[in-house]
Amino acid sequence: MDVPSLEFSGAKNWKKCLKENNEDNILSSSQKIKLIQAAKGKISADLLIANVNLINTISGKIHLTDVAVKDGTVIGFGKYQAEKIIDGQGAYLSPGFIESHIHIESTLLAPHVFARTVASKGTTAVVCDPHEIANVLGSTGIEYFVKSTAHLPVAIYFTLPSCVPATHLENAGAALGVKEMKYLLEKFPYRFKGLGEMMNFPGVINGDPEVLAKLEFAENLIIDGHAPGLTGKDLNAYILAGPKSDHECVHYDQAKEKLEKGMHIMIRQGTSEHNMEELIPLVNDHNWPNFSLVSDDRHPEDLVRSGHLDDNLRRAVSLNMDPVRAIQLVTINPARYFGLKRRGAIAPGYQADMVLLENIDDFKIRKVFVQGKELDELSFNEEIAPPGNSMHIRNLSEKSFEITAQGKKVRAIEVVPGQIVTKTAIVSPKLVNGLAQADPDIGLVKLTVMERHRATGNVGLGFVLGLGFKNGAIAATVAHDSHNLIIAGTNDHDMFTAAMEAQKMGGAMVAVQGGKVLTALPLPIAGLMSNKSLEEVVDGMNELNNACRHMGFKHENPFMILSFLALPVIPELKLTDKGLVDVNKFEIVDLWVE
Repeated sequence: MDVPSLEFSGAKNWKKCLKENNEDNILSSSQKIKLIQAAKGKISADLLIANVNLINTISGKIHLTDVAVKDGTVIGFGKYQAEKIIDGQGAYLSPGFIESHIHIESTLLAPHVFARTVASKGTTAVVCDPHEIANVLGSTGIEYFVKSTAHLPVAIYFTLPSCVPATHLENAGAALGVKEMKYLLEKFPYRFKGLGEMMNFPGVINGDPEVLAKLEFAENLIIDGHAPGLTGKDLNAYILAGPKSDHECVHYDQAKEKLEKGMHIMIRQGTSEHNMEELIPLVNDHNWPNFSLVSDDRHPEDLVRSGHLDDNLRRAVSLNMDPVRAIQLVTINPARYFGLKRRGAIAPGYQADMVLLENIDDFKIRKVFVQGKELDELSFNEEIAPPGNSMHIRNLSEKSFEITAQGKKVRAIEVVPGQIVTKTAIVSPKLVNGLAQADPDIGLVKLTVMERHRATGNVGLGFVLGLGFKNGAIAATVAHDSHNLIIAGTNDHDMFTAAMEAQKMGGAMVAVQGGKVLTALPLPIAGLMSNKSLEEVVDGMNELNNACRHMGFKHENPFMILSFLALPVIPELKLTDKGLVDVNKFEIVDLWVE
């Protein structure tokens, strides 16, 4: 990659950046003069939302008032002349919700479709870690994200992916080092809010020079953490090195220790990860500024069925959290953590991103405002041509799936319902003509990960216990974090058929049975995202899920579960294109144990 001079030139570009919705920290003097006049009542406001119960995230109180807006900025409370007046009729007015940790790629939606979808759920700003597309396409993929979201009504910020590739235990499509990070920060100085989740916690605590160089580079930025199961002195060392947040807590005591040691706790509730019930009781009147509610990963049908952060709010209140406190965890807290100075509250000088709620029990949304405009006044049609084909698999054949018997028992990945962590199970596969085969009667199926970025020919072979299907195969090019091609199946022929279909489509999710493709969802954007509408993607996922149920799957989100079986930074046992990984030891281990 041709990397320009790394001398930081953000100051030269600030006027240009003001044109983008995302660059909301600067108001020019001429803008302020006009806003001051409006705030004093000398000129009319553009919008007055009258008779609302204002949820004040700064005071923590609710008070009945009118809210005036001029040029997309809140100018004050009380009676104002305005070009447009909306009677709130006693409804609740909240700041727009802020998602502070999500991977847009997990929604399978192109960025502009994602933005339109979450805006309808009250989300007006997002901090995204684009490490999924970065693992496939590197800086090219990140630039596609940045450019395709530059002028959307929803402000989408980014963190610089810190672990591309995630580990040395797999082959990704790209590598992102300090040099590339400096290039991106130089080119888009206002769009990056920090360093993305530092997943290589063994590298941190063991002083890996490359990892420490990234942390040193980001010393003056926000550094997101990722430390599942890390405790004691190892956790001390990890935090000391720089990471200041964690979204991987699954138990109360884990979160409590990290909180006490200075971390901002992101309480995760996504499609596969459900941590709120365990962690919400930790939040109290003293420590609440150190928590946010996040999604991490959301599937599109989950966005339609349950919602986005509005769903997290409903769940928090159902767990006895005060509604105002819950709203603070998706507004002022993430805004302050990431330095979004004009977001997170409704007060003079803040950007007029607001959500009008029918109530604060189920958070039913009446209207959403972005910069003082209702959603139906805004355009979400920002489309940038995506990068080209990302599927490069070498020597794919049915024999690619054969596992030669080298004993009687194997290590198998055991699925843990409702979690992305797995366990290690020792099981006996069927042995037929010198080959190890799946045994659906005990819930054991074969698992394969094929390198798809550089045509290396690497194939990782293993078994998974607990997916629960009886006959067929599923395949996907969404396989965290390197996003190689992952296939689970009961027989080699169906697995081969599924892999071929995914390759033909330039990336896809596929269900196969009896040698026939039951259904498939093409994912032509990096093998991660669709170029279709939300409705078409949801219909495609519903067809896939129905096919999986027909095949006997017992889990609600089979493709989400499949996607995490290749992630070698989440314990306990995972499979990559290099082989079976013991995450706790952070090393490749033999499939056969005896």
